[in-house]
Amino acid sequence: MPPRHLYVHVPFCARRCSYCDFSIAVRRDVPVADYVDGIRRELALGGRTEKLQLDTLYLGGGTPSRLGGTGIAELLGAIREHANWADAAEVTLEANPDDVTADAARAWRTAGINRVSLGAQSFSPPALEWMRRTHDADQIGAAVAQLRAAGIQQLSIDLIFALPEDVARDWPFDLSRALALRPDHLSLYGLTVEPHTPLGHWRDRGEVTESPDTRYERDFLFADATLGAAGFEHYEVSNYSLPGARARHNSSYWRHVPYAAIGPSAHRFDGARRSWNVGPYAEWLALVRAGEDPTECGETLTSAEVEAELAYVGLRTTDGLVLTEELRSHTARWRDAGWATIIGDRLKLTPLGWLRLDALAVDLTHAGSR
Repeated sequence: MPPRHLYVHVPFCARRCSYCDFSIAVRRDVPVADYVDGIRRELALGGRTEKLQLDTLYLGGGTPSRLGGTGIAELLGAIREHANWADAAEVTLEANPDDVTADAARAWRTAGINRVSLGAQSFSPPALEWMRRTHDADQIGAAVAQLRAAGIQQLSIDLIFALPEDVARDWPFDLSRALALRPDHLSLYGLTVEPHTPLGHWRDRGEVTESPDTRYERDFLFADATLGAAGFEHYEVSNYSLPGARARHNSSYWRHVPYAAIGPSAHRFDGARRSWNVGPYAEWLALVRAGEDPTECGETLTSAEVEAELAYVGLRTTDGLVLTEELRSHTARWRDAGWATIIGDRLKLTPLGWLRLDALAVDLTHAGSR
């Protein structure tokens, strides 16, 4: 069956944030027409005789909102030449607060966007400056108001926690400011220092000291308690939602179902094989203009790799995973340590367990292979 979920990578950003290691293209003037033409050409390469029937469509990046109101409408128009989606489909746009205007929000809603993931990251001016964000704290609330006025009611807010100790930021204050905007979804990401990013260079020069694990744990558990008290379900290690507001597109990744992806650096999965496009925007555009497949590489998963991935994605959500008797015995110590619950034949990690997710997933995979 063709995939029912499509990710579209929009690489453009006004500048690179301090922590970012994504495939982006920094442009003052966004080449909307060239990019949309490239997307149209990549979709045509598939030679499909039937349109994709989508349950979810996700425009990520980069900063998709940099395309503006008209650009997003043109992009969705190009995608509709090869895909259909009903009004009930989830159509998400990642946006930066400073890109949201009343006109852009109305254009996005008219074009078919019904959910926005807003990259707030913090409400602290010093933290925003340190992250090299392009918006200020007041623009976050203004953006939410403009999106709601345009009729976009499904709103997610992104925040980053576990910043270095010397960065002025009040995590409880950030959470309270986010809750005051009444989103139905929040995504909270612990800061990681990646090589070849501005932050990575700062660390290597000794200008930044990474946040200690104790701060990461404190921020993570504080958010879990605070958002839980506010009625949010901590349904995936980094994601919280009000009832009925889980991110449907991202949940497809965690269910290990096929999804399609287009654009520079976009990763796709057909159920057995993963493949990904070349990363640099100019290289991707040249390939699709020449009628060539922009896929850079791919890998077919072995049965062992599939089992390992299923264990990992199962552990990272509240759905958990089904235990064999052998694994029930192996993971009893997780329950005793407060890292997991075992109800019937299903194992689910607790917030304390999620703090050890990678290690526990490896442990479970090794136990299952013996």
